[in-house]
Amino acid sequence: MDKVYEPRLVEERLYKQWEEKGYFKPEVNPGGKPYCIILPPPNANGDLHFGHAMFVIEDILIRFHRMKGEAVLWLPGTDHAGFETQFVFEKQLQSQSKSRFDYSQEELYSMIWDFVKSSGGKIENQLRRLGFSLDWSREKYTLDPEIVKLVYKTFKKMYDEGLIYRGFRLVHYCTKDGTSFSDLEVVHEERKSPLYYVKYGPLVLATTRPETKFGDTAVAVNPKDKRYKKFVGKEIEIETVLGKAKIKVISDEYVDLQFGTGVVKITPAHDFNDYEVAQRHNLPLKQVINYDGTMNEHAGKFAGMYVKKAREAIITEMKQKELIEKIDEEYVHRIGVCYKCKTVLEPLPMEQWFVKVKSFTEKAIAAVKSGEVKIFPKNFETLYFQWLENLRDWNISRQIVWGIRIPAWKCLRCHPELVSGSNNRTMEQSSNDGWVVTDGSKPEKCLKCGSKDLEQDTDTFDTWFSSGQWPVVTLKTSKQGDFERFYPTSVMETGYDILKAWVSRMVMLGIYSTTKVPFTHVVLHGLVNDPYGKKMSKSKGNVVNPLELVEQYGADAVRMALVYGTALGHDQAMSYGKLDAMKKFSNKIWNIARFIEMKRSSLSHPERSEGSVNASRDSSVAALPLNDIKILFKTAKNDNDKEWIEKTQDLSNEITIFIDKHQFNLAAERLYEYIWHEFADIYIEDVKNRLDDNSYLILYTLYIILLKLLHPFMPFVTEEIYQKLGNKDSIMISSWPV
Repeated sequence: MDKVYEPRLVEERLYKQWEEKGYFKPEVNPGGKPYCIILPPPNANGDLHFGHAMFVIEDILIRFHRMKGEAVLWLPGTDHAGFETQFVFEKQLQSQSKSRFDYSQEELYSMIWDFVKSSGGKIENQLRRLGFSLDWSREKYTLDPEIVKLVYKTFKKMYDEGLIYRGFRLVHYCTKDGTSFSDLEVVHEERKSPLYYVKYGPLVLATTRPETKFGDTAVAVNPKDKRYKKFVGKEIEIETVLGKAKIKVISDEYVDLQFGTGVVKITPAHDFNDYEVAQRHNLPLKQVINYDGTMNEHAGKFAGMYVKKAREAIITEMKQKELIEKIDEEYVHRIGVCYKCKTVLEPLPMEQWFVKVKSFTEKAIAAVKSGEVKIFPKNFETLYFQWLENLRDWNISRQIVWGIRIPAWKCLRCHPELVSGSNNRTMEQSSNDGWVVTDGSKPEKCLKCGSKDLEQDTDTFDTWFSSGQWPVVTLKTSKQGDFERFYPTSVMETGYDILKAWVSRMVMLGIYSTTKVPFTHVVLHGLVNDPYGKKMSKSKGNVVNPLELVEQYGADAVRMALVYGTALGHDQAMSYGKLDAMKKFSNKIWNIARFIEMKRSSLSHPERSEGSVNASRDSSVAALPLNDIKILFKTAKNDNDKEWIEKTQDLSNEITIFIDKHQFNLAAERLYEYIWHEFADIYIEDVKNRLDDNSYLILYTLYIILLKLLHPFMPFVTEEIYQKLGNKDSIMISSWPV
């Protein structure tokens, strides 16, 4: 054995060996109990980042259960990542002075497909570098035709059962990227904005958005506010920058007595809370902002101006007309922004496809409360419940090209045209009329009027709608019998930041599609921040590539550093100190093996006879009856050896319990301390002064047990040592030492 462990000489060779011998497939333990994890699919066009490196937790579980003799399936796949991929591609177009508007839908889709394909395979190879024992023969992609068919089938079934509807409702809309989002994708930021106190006839109200006043359909006060009681139910005359107008005063408990003057304007087409008030009071909807972020004809002379410029111009005129009483320049409030471009999102009325979530959320909540699905750490259950209990109907339409196109066709003869300023249409009303939904194939005619003049919806599904079905669609399109054998899956391990976005939706859609939960355990890791505790971001320039660390420290050291010292659900700062410590730990493990190997030559080992616990130095430990700790204990002639046999047995039980409880940090910390500071510093120092055939056999056997316990955490160095010490088979398929 070399003096120093060199990961670069070992890792690629061993991974290739494992893969070629089929060790990653569940068929390696054909009669074993099924155990399955579906890999959270990374973006197909992306690079490995530290979120993906945390898949080490899944690999620990997979290797642990494989060594326990179970039929283990870790199924990999990648996500087309609709909006995010198109966003990246559009930035590339912008660098060429082009935009998405220069191409047809078909051309743009084809170009993005080629873009994704050109970077295909990158993420898979990067996952290999970290030693993740995924069954690549079952790899999936969210745009695989057989997966798309199942997504269509679910959509059609939900539509037929009245769980999906076409509705004209308020949505979060990014005027820069040209698409709507669901509530979940909105990022809220605290910002300082001027709070304008505007004169509305005899009243004064406070607003941060004077440009939307052209869409006001009422003024509201709290029913408990005695100051304004005489105005409730009446129309007041107001002066505007476009002339005089009349507006009704209503009372609603939504109004905060402490905000501003206790009077608010109600603009149902541009504020979600105002919309709720409008529904209660049967107020009309009046849209004044276009989908490109400009003011429309209702804004009069300000029409065509972008919102920010219009606000400035309107305020200037209001000041000239003395319609501004005062301005609070220090007002801080939360606003919704696009999570990619940070543009302020506009609440805008649009006709979109929505999922009625109530029946879904009730079952998803019940699954966790009953214990069918267990969340680790348990405190995240509160976040899960809060999200689902307050979830509004889910907008699954996206105005992008890249993704799974919605299988719905509009009849151009009988579909009603929607007028956003209409008084006789509310956003609660469904507009399914004139739409034909299929499971993917184009319909021959409109089911209502028989017309063949049909046009497919240009929108695509929200990525979370397709990826929310991931455990179901991957196993149903995998090898024959996989779904029946491995569903429900055992664990869904992912970052806590997508508990709401993805995990909750998988539970909802999994129960709907199969009547069973998609997984029994949810295991949540925290974020990996930069060494200063700041979130890694390309814009900040503090992104650290985990593969660069693999090159410098070795995959085992990176894996161990990510787990050691950080409990589930807790963020961690990337630590070069930990990485260095784990690289030294790899070498310590290697040096112990070198000591054991060197001592072989100084001892005479009788040939092994049937049933004997003695063995030649070249025999395979798998052929020895040494996994039975009781037999090993009986062979010990020295009390110290007996003590260390018992200690190692206790350690083995301890590590097993830690992994079963998903306490990976405690397992890693215990192994580190035991191997270095107990086994090496105390036991080896004792035994090397009295080494004979019997004590050597015990030393060797205890070390093999430690390698097995450590293998799920540090697979490469343990495998290399296992084979260097004369074992012909892989440690990966050896038995777990309990």
